[in-house]
Parts: sequence; structure tokens; C-alpha cells
Amino acid sequence: MSMIETTKMSSKGQVVIPENIRKKLGLKTGSQFIVVGDKDVVILKSIETPSMQDFDEMITKTRTQARMAGLEESDIQEAIKKARG
Repeated sequence: MSMIETTKMSSKGQVVIPENIRKKLGLKTGSQFIVVGDKDVVILKSIETPSMQDFDEMITKTRTQARMAGLEESDIQEAIKKARG
């Protein structure tokens, strides 16, 4: 079940995540978040650096999808060159 708590924003724009929620989610000092805002909704999504195993799996999946799409290394190099201007 979701926990519901209230909090306030400080004059510096800081928001405290209530202790019960920090403990339940295992959030520690230095935890990083993606912040999404739309109309009257603000969403914090915790993010973590992927493990090397997760990173290797992402690379393998990306290479497989690139091959299936017919991309070649020269296409990637060209896209990088174009993005850099």
C-alpha cells in the first residue's frame, strides 16, 4: 500500500521527504531523483547508477536492436558528428 505524507517547501525550494517514506524506499543522503512537473503535479523518481551487469545487458540489447534496424557503425559516427554540429 502507498504511504501518504505531507511536507512543505522551504524558501530555498527544498522539500523534505518524510522519514517514513525515506526508510520504506531505502533513500539515503545523496540519493538522486528525476523531477517531473506538470500543472499541479510534481513527481520525484529515484534513480541509481546501473551495475556493470545491467550496463552490459543494456549495451547488448542496444547492439541487437541496432543490427535489426540495419544501423552500421558509420551511421552512429555520422549521427554524433551531426549532433555536435
